[in-house]
Amino acid sequence: MEAGNRDTTVHETNLPQAESWDGPGGEYWAAHADRFDRAVADYQERFEATVAVRRGERVLDVGCGGGLTTRRAARASVNGEALGVDLSSQLLDVARARAEDEGLDNVRFLRADAQVHPFEPGHHDVVVSRTGAMFFGDPVAAFANLRRATRPGGRMVLMTWQPPDRNEWIRGTLGVLGGPPGPTADLDAPGMFSLSRPERIREVLEAAGWTHVEVDGLEGQEWFGADVDDALGFLRGLFAWLLDELPDDERDAAVERLRESLAAHAGPGGVQFASAVWLVSARKETDDER
Repeated sequence: MEAGNRDTTVHETNLPQAESWDGPGGEYWAAHADRFDRAVADYQERFEATVAVRRGERVLDVGCGGGLTTRRAARASVNGEALGVDLSSQLLDVARARAEDEGLDNVRFLRADAQVHPFEPGHHDVVVSRTGAMFFGDPVAAFANLRRATRPGGRMVLMTWQPPDRNEWIRGTLGVLGGPPGPTADLDAPGMFSLSRPERIREVLEAAGWTHVEVDGLEGQEWFGADVDDALGFLRGLFAWLLDELPDDERDAAVERLRESLAAHAGPGGVQFASAVWLVSARKETDDER
Protein backbone atom coordinates (compact mmCIF):
# COMPACT_ATOMS: atom_id res chain seq x y z
CA MET A 1 0.00 0.00 0.00
CA GLU A 2 1.22 3.47 -0.82
CA ALA A 3 -0.05 6.89 0.11
CA GLY A 4 0.13 10.23 -1.65
CA ASN A 5 1.74 13.20 0.08
CA ARG A 6 1.78 16.62 -1.57
CA ASP A 7 1.68 15.11 -5.07
CA THR A 8 4.56 12.77 -4.27
CA THR A 9 4.11 9.02 -3.80
CA VAL A 10 5.36 8.12 -0.34
CA HIS A 11 5.29 4.54 0.87
CA GLU A 12 3.23 4.10 4.03
CA THR A 13 6.31 2.98 5.98
CA ASN A 14 7.91 6.36 5.25
CA LEU A 15 4.95 8.61 6.03
CA PRO A 16 6.22 9.58 9.52
CA GLN A 17 9.54 10.64 7.98
CA ALA A 18 7.73 12.58 5.25
CA GLU A 19 5.58 14.40 7.79
CA SER A 20 8.65 15.36 9.82
CA TRP A 21 10.96 16.35 6.98
CA ASP A 22 8.24 18.20 5.08
CA GLY A 23 7.01 19.96 8.22
CA PRO A 24 8.60 21.96 11.04
CA GLY A 25 11.69 19.72 11.06
CA GLY A 26 12.37 20.45 7.42
CA GLU A 27 11.75 24.15 7.98
CA TYR A 28 14.39 24.25 10.70
CA TRP A 29 16.92 22.36 8.59
CA ALA A 30 16.26 24.65 5.63
CA ALA A 31 16.72 27.76 7.77
CA HIS A 32 20.06 26.40 9.00
CA ALA A 33 21.22 24.50 5.90
CA ASP A 34 24.71 25.99 5.92
CA ARG A 35 25.19 25.14 9.59
CA PHE A 36 24.19 21.52 9.03
CA ASP A 37 26.69 21.29 6.16
CA ARG A 38 29.36 22.85 8.40
CA ALA A 39 28.59 20.29 11.12
CA VAL A 40 29.86 17.41 8.96
CA ALA A 41 32.43 19.37 6.95
CA ASP A 42 35.22 17.24 8.43
CA TYR A 43 34.03 14.37 6.22
CA GLN A 44 33.00 16.12 2.99
CA GLU A 45 36.27 15.85 1.07
CA ARG A 46 36.87 12.25 2.10
CA PHE A 47 33.32 11.34 1.13
CA GLU A 48 33.68 12.98 -2.27
CA ALA A 49 37.07 11.35 -2.84
CA THR A 50 35.46 7.95 -2.27
CA VAL A 51 32.63 8.79 -4.68
CA ALA A 52 35.14 10.13 -7.26
CA VAL A 53 32.61 11.51 -9.73
CA ARG A 54 34.01 11.48 -13.27
CA ARG A 55 33.26 13.66 -16.27
CA GLY A 56 30.00 12.77 -17.96
CA GLU A 57 28.63 10.66 -15.10
CA ARG A 58 25.00 10.77 -14.01
CA VAL A 59 24.72 11.06 -10.23
CA LEU A 60 21.73 10.38 -7.98
CA ASP A 61 21.95 11.97 -4.51
CA VAL A 62 19.52 10.41 -2.02
CA GLY A 63 18.39 12.54 0.92
CA CYS A 64 20.16 15.50 -0.65
CA GLY A 65 18.98 18.08 1.87
CA GLY A 66 20.16 21.56 0.90
CA GLY A 67 21.96 20.07 -2.08
CA LEU A 68 25.63 20.78 -1.33
CA THR A 69 26.78 17.30 -2.32
CA THR A 70 24.49 17.28 -5.38
CA ARG A 71 25.84 20.58 -6.62
CA ARG A 72 29.43 19.56 -6.08
CA ALA A 73 28.76 16.32 -7.97
CA ALA A 74 27.24 18.31 -10.83
CA ARG A 75 30.38 20.44 -11.08
CA ALA A 76 32.62 17.36 -11.00
CA SER A 77 30.62 15.59 -13.71
CA VAL A 78 31.03 18.64 -16.04
CA ASN A 79 28.89 17.54 -19.00
CA GLY A 80 27.10 14.88 -16.95
CA GLU A 81 24.18 15.48 -14.63
CA ALA A 82 23.16 15.27 -10.98
CA LEU A 83 19.72 14.63 -9.50
CA GLY A 84 19.05 15.30 -5.83
CA VAL A 85 15.98 13.78 -4.16
CA ASP A 86 14.58 14.47 -0.70
CA LEU A 87 11.28 14.42 1.19
CA SER A 88 11.63 18.03 2.39
CA SER A 89 10.14 20.64 0.08
CA GLN A 90 11.79 23.35 2.17
CA LEU A 91 15.28 21.91 1.79
CA LEU A 92 14.73 21.36 -1.91
CA ASP A 93 13.79 25.04 -2.27
CA VAL A 94 17.16 25.90 -0.70
CA ALA A 95 18.95 23.46 -3.02
CA ARG A 96 17.32 24.90 -6.15
CA ALA A 97 18.06 28.47 -5.13
CA ARG A 98 21.71 27.67 -4.45
CA ALA A 99 22.06 25.86 -7.80
CA GLU A 100 20.58 28.85 -9.60
CA ASP A 101 22.89 31.25 -7.75
CA GLU A 102 25.86 29.10 -8.78
CA GLY A 103 24.77 29.01 -12.41
CA LEU A 104 24.53 25.22 -12.58
CA ASP A 105 22.46 23.93 -15.48
CA ASN A 106 23.18 20.20 -15.12
CA VAL A 107 21.55 19.68 -11.73
CA ARG A 108 17.92 19.26 -10.73
CA PHE A 109 16.05 18.47 -7.55
CA LEU A 110 12.95 16.37 -7.00
CA ARG A 111 10.74 15.63 -4.01
CA ALA A 112 10.62 11.84 -3.99
CA ASP A 113 10.54 8.80 -1.74
CA ALA A 114 13.54 6.90 -3.09
CA GLN A 115 12.10 3.66 -1.72
CA VAL A 116 9.37 3.63 -4.36
CA HIS A 117 10.07 6.41 -6.88
CA PRO A 118 10.08 5.12 -10.49
CA PHE A 119 13.57 6.25 -11.45
CA GLU A 120 14.60 5.55 -15.03
CA PRO A 121 16.03 2.01 -14.96
CA GLY A 122 19.81 1.76 -15.36
CA HIS A 123 20.18 5.51 -15.85
CA HIS A 124 22.58 6.52 -13.09
CA ASP A 125 26.29 5.79 -12.95
CA VAL A 126 26.59 6.44 -9.23
CA VAL A 127 24.21 6.72 -6.25
CA VAL A 128 25.39 8.76 -3.27
CA SER A 129 23.98 9.67 0.11
CA ARG A 130 25.64 11.70 2.87
CA THR A 131 23.84 10.66 6.10
CA GLY A 132 20.53 10.55 4.22
CA ALA A 133 19.87 6.86 3.56
CA MET A 134 19.23 5.54 7.09
CA PHE A 135 15.55 6.42 7.40
CA PHE A 136 13.79 4.03 5.00
CA GLY A 137 10.90 2.04 6.42
CA ASP A 138 11.92 -0.90 4.22
CA PRO A 139 15.63 -0.47 3.52
CA VAL A 140 15.98 -3.62 1.41
CA ALA A 141 13.20 -2.45 -0.90
CA ALA A 142 14.71 1.03 -1.03
CA PHE A 143 18.21 -0.09 -1.94
CA ALA A 144 16.79 -2.57 -4.46
CA ASN A 145 14.94 0.34 -6.09
CA LEU A 146 18.16 2.38 -6.16
CA ARG A 147 19.98 -0.57 -7.68
CA ARG A 148 17.39 -0.71 -10.47
CA ALA A 149 18.11 2.96 -11.15
CA THR A 150 21.85 2.23 -11.53
CA ARG A 151 23.55 1.01 -14.71
CA PRO A 152 25.31 -2.39 -14.70
CA GLY A 153 28.78 -1.82 -13.26
CA GLY A 154 27.61 1.35 -11.52
CA ARG A 155 28.41 2.09 -7.90
CA MET A 156 26.94 3.46 -4.69
CA VAL A 157 28.67 5.35 -1.86
CA LEU A 158 26.97 6.09 1.45
CA MET A 159 28.05 7.94 4.56
CA THR A 160 26.30 6.63 7.67
CA TRP A 161 26.81 7.16 11.38
CA GLN A 162 28.66 4.64 13.50
CA PRO A 163 26.82 3.54 16.70
CA PRO A 164 26.01 6.10 19.44
CA ASP A 165 28.83 4.89 21.69
CA ARG A 166 31.29 5.95 18.96
CA ASN A 167 29.70 9.38 18.59
CA GLU A 168 30.46 11.65 21.52
CA TRP A 169 28.32 14.36 19.98
CA ILE A 170 25.08 12.42 20.37
CA ARG A 171 25.85 11.66 24.01
CA GLY A 172 26.99 15.22 24.71
CA THR A 173 23.95 16.91 23.17
CA LEU A 174 20.77 14.87 22.88
CA GLY A 175 22.01 12.48 25.55
CA VAL A 176 22.36 15.13 28.27
CA LEU A 177 18.78 16.21 27.54
CA GLY A 178 17.52 12.69 28.21
CA GLY A 179 16.67 12.06 24.58
CA PRO A 180 16.97 8.91 22.46
CA PRO A 181 18.50 6.56 21.68
CA GLY A 182 18.40 4.83 25.06
CA PRO A 183 20.49 1.81 26.06
CA THR A 184 17.76 -0.60 24.93
CA ALA A 185 17.03 1.15 21.64
CA ASP A 186 16.73 -0.94 18.48
CA LEU A 187 19.49 0.60 16.37
CA ASP A 188 18.32 -1.31 13.29
CA ALA A 189 14.96 0.50 13.29
CA PRO A 190 14.55 3.38 10.81
CA GLY A 191 16.53 6.35 12.10
CA MET A 192 19.95 7.92 12.08
CA PHE A 193 21.67 4.79 13.45
CA SER A 194 19.86 2.14 11.38
CA LEU A 195 23.00 1.55 9.28
CA SER A 196 25.48 1.91 12.12
CA ARG A 197 26.46 -1.78 12.36
CA PRO A 198 28.69 -3.10 9.54
CA GLU A 199 27.02 -6.50 9.59
CA ARG A 200 23.61 -4.84 9.23
CA ILE A 201 24.88 -2.69 6.34
CA ARG A 202 26.15 -5.74 4.47
CA GLU A 203 22.98 -7.73 5.21
CA VAL A 204 20.70 -4.98 3.84
CA LEU A 205 22.74 -4.12 0.75
CA GLU A 206 23.42 -7.70 -0.26
CA ALA A 207 19.74 -8.60 0.20
CA ALA A 208 18.97 -5.68 -2.14
CA GLY A 209 21.30 -7.14 -4.77
CA TRP A 210 24.40 -4.97 -4.35
CA THR A 211 27.83 -6.63 -4.46
CA HIS A 212 31.40 -5.78 -3.43
CA VAL A 213 30.14 -4.12 -0.25
CA GLU A 214 32.95 -2.41 1.68
CA VAL A 215 32.66 -0.56 4.98
CA ASP A 216 35.45 1.76 6.13
CA GLY A 217 35.46 3.78 9.34
CA LEU A 218 36.38 7.43 9.69
CA GLU A 219 36.66 9.67 12.75
CA GLY A 220 36.34 13.43 12.85
CA GLN A 221 34.71 16.34 14.63
CA GLU A 222 31.08 17.40 14.67
CA TRP A 223 30.82 21.21 14.77
CA PHE A 224 27.87 22.99 16.39
CA GLY A 225 28.75 26.64 16.67
CA ALA A 226 31.36 29.38 16.91
CA ASP A 227 30.99 29.55 20.70
CA VAL A 228 28.81 28.19 23.51
CA ASP A 229 25.96 30.68 23.08
CA ASP A 230 25.91 30.16 19.33
CA ALA A 231 25.80 26.37 19.67
CA LEU A 232 23.26 26.48 22.48
CA GLY A 233 20.84 28.62 20.50
CA PHE A 234 21.09 26.29 17.52
CA LEU A 235 20.63 23.09 19.53
CA ARG A 236 17.75 24.47 21.61
CA GLY A 237 15.91 25.01 18.34
CA LEU A 238 16.90 21.65 16.91
CA PHE A 239 15.75 19.78 20.03
CA ALA A 240 12.68 21.92 20.72
CA TRP A 241 10.51 18.83 20.11
CA LEU A 242 12.06 17.30 23.23
CA LEU A 243 12.51 20.37 25.43
CA ASP A 244 8.98 21.67 24.88
CA GLU A 245 7.59 18.47 26.41
CA LEU A 246 9.36 19.05 29.73
CA PRO A 247 8.03 20.97 32.75
CA ASP A 248 9.69 24.36 33.16
CA ASP A 249 12.05 23.32 35.96
CA GLU A 250 13.15 20.16 34.15
CA ARG A 251 13.60 22.08 30.90
CA ASP A 252 15.78 24.68 32.61
CA ALA A 253 17.90 21.96 34.21
CA ALA A 254 18.27 20.14 30.87
CA VAL A 255 19.34 23.32 29.08
CA GLU A 256 21.90 24.01 31.79
CA ARG A 257 23.32 20.49 31.39
CA LEU A 258 23.57 21.12 27.66
CA ARG A 259 25.33 24.44 28.23
CA GLU A 260 27.87 22.75 30.50
CA SER A 261 28.48 20.02 27.94
CA LEU A 262 29.01 22.56 25.16
CA ALA A 263 31.36 24.63 27.33
CA ALA A 264 33.47 21.54 27.98
CA HIS A 265 33.89 21.12 24.21
CA ALA A 266 34.51 24.73 23.23
CA GLY A 267 37.85 25.72 21.75
CA PRO A 268 39.50 27.98 19.18
CA GLY A 269 37.67 26.17 16.36
CA GLY A 270 34.27 26.49 18.04
CA VAL A 271 32.18 23.88 19.83
CA GLN A 272 33.15 20.44 18.55
CA PHE A 273 32.56 16.84 19.61
CA ALA A 274 34.20 13.62 18.48
CA SER A 275 32.24 11.73 15.84
CA ALA A 276 32.58 8.64 13.68
CA VAL A 277 31.04 7.55 10.38
CA TRP A 278 31.16 4.66 7.95
CA LEU A 279 31.99 5.17 4.30
CA VAL A 280 30.10 2.41 2.51
CA SER A 281 30.75 1.47 -1.10
CA ALA A 282 28.98 -1.13 -3.24
CA ARG A 283 28.57 -2.09 -6.88
CA LYS A 284 25.91 -3.31 -9.25
CA GLU A 285 27.25 -6.29 -11.15
CA THR A 286 27.83 -6.04 -14.89
CA ASP A 287 25.93 -8.42 -17.16
CA ASP A 288 29.13 -10.45 -17.61
CA GLU A 289 29.55 -10.88 -13.83
CA ARG A 290 26.11 -12.39 -13.28
